[in-house]
Amino acid sequence: MRHPPAALAQTASAATLRQLEAAIESSLRGKNETVRMALVCLLARGHLLLEDVPGVGKTTLAQALARAAGGTFHRLQFTSDLLPSDVLGVTVYNTQTAEFEYKPGPVFTNFLLADEINRTTPKTQSALLEAMNEQQVSVEGRSLPLPDPFMVIATQNPAGHQGTYPLPESQLDRFLMRLRIGYPDAKSAREIIRQTDALHGEHTSRVISLEELIELQDAVKQVVVDDAIVDYMLVIVERTRAHDALALGVSPRGSQALYRAVQAHALIEGRAYALPDDVKLVAAKVLGHRVMSARRGLNETAGERVIADILTETEVPL
Repeated sequence: MRHPPAALAQTASAATLRQLEAAIESSLRGKNETVRMALVCLLARGHLLLEDVPGVGKTTLAQALARAAGGTFHRLQFTSDLLPSDVLGVTVYNTQTAEFEYKPGPVFTNFLLADEINRTTPKTQSALLEAMNEQQVSVEGRSLPLPDPFMVIATQNPAGHQGTYPLPESQLDRFLMRLRIGYPDAKSAREIIRQTDALHGEHTSRVISLEELIELQDAVKQVVVDDAIVDYMLVIVERTRAHDALALGVSPRGSQALYRAVQAHALIEGRAYALPDDVKLVAAKVLGHRVMSARRGLNETAGERVIADILTETEVPL
């Protein structure tokens, strides 16, 4: 594979990305890989699904991302009685002007934390579909653009918890990645227990501006992906569609998401070109939630295990 010379130094500084990563890690202790993958998702202009038990830092990660990038942030608690208008906004009658006025909802922000998204009804969940796919919302026959950049960071409790509505496949497919944070190690737990005055990433330092973030996101598109690596990704995707353990394989949208994530990971590594290792590191997190097991009753990690097996069996390009 050809390795073009680094040509992105003026746009995507490795030092800036290291600072961004370090700022977020200071709020989410001991979770370097999770922070790295969240940054991959951000740079690839994707949306992030955080699935884990309560209290492990999902909200902290979301707020730290927003603060480090200097973006606006709204947190919306999803409950069983939440309505689509609570997300998108509502049109009200102004008695003083005798006209109807649109009051924008919390979706009009750079970073939207959809907290416990699987506790609301499918109707309200679907209010985010257009926003996540087209970066706009339709209200009263009008299409309204959302801010740029725009990222949904949704949290959900594992399936089976009381009062949850599993996200449909069409909604899961809108998330570029699904991550789990997990419990901290002993050293990190000792640091966390003393941080009673720094909750939810509120002390995260701003590292870049939104304009600089958009430049980094644009730089991701310039990362060269050799045809051999594209073929490697397509073989992995095709094998999910023919795998005996899967009833649903990866969609074309999923293959595009994998491509963007590979580019973003290469950029974070300081390269202007992608390697097979980039594919290996992001594939399970990008594709695992997009497949459906052929056997009922298996937990949410089953898809990721199948992707890991496919990666092991697939020949790596030289």
